Amino acid sequence: MRSVETPPDRPGTGPALPAAAPADPARIVVHRARAGDVRRIKELVDFYAGAILLEKTLANLFEDVTEFWVAETDGTVMACGALHVLWEDLGEIRTVATDPGSRARGIGRAVCEAIIQEARRMGLTRLFVLTFETSFFSGLGFEPVEELDLTPESFAELRKSYDAGVAEFLDLPHVKPNTLGNTRMLKHL
Repeated sequence: MRSVETPPDRPGTGPALPAAAPADPARIVVHRARAGDVRRIKELVDFYAGAILLEKTLANLFEDVTEFWVAETDGTVMACGALHVLWEDLGEIRTVATDPGSRARGIGRAVCEAIIQEARRMGLTRLFVLTFETSFFSGLGFEPVEELDLTPESFAELRKSYDAGVAEFLDLPHVKPNTLGNTRMLKHL
């Protein structure tokens, strides 16, 4: 999946995962994550953590399991992604990761499409992502943006969040500058 390919100058720091057999797109099953999926989600995230994904503890992943969607082939979780709601009209696609042996097979795209569909069902009108994989997300209808349009009221309320991703989204002063080079992208639903 291109949404999590490691750029040449930013290799993944996690342990190498065994390569998976190529996925048959007809056999991809996408569903909400269950508690039993969390350890596999952790393996997928750890492969890219510190390079192109934020590190997540097992405790964080269990706490956030209700935000996650997974794609399985032959009963094995091969990709994951999360929908984090920030405001009444705004959500974020987070923590998209795929098994390194299953990239460019449509598995990550299937997860992102399920997340987009869920965002629409929830009544969200905008989704954003912070990513290195601009081509992948452009193919899903996201466009690069410098800033996101927020009302003063929503900005003030969002500043109260303890979530590090929200602080990064708001570009708050206590967040280290974006030296990684990822791009903020937005999709109107």
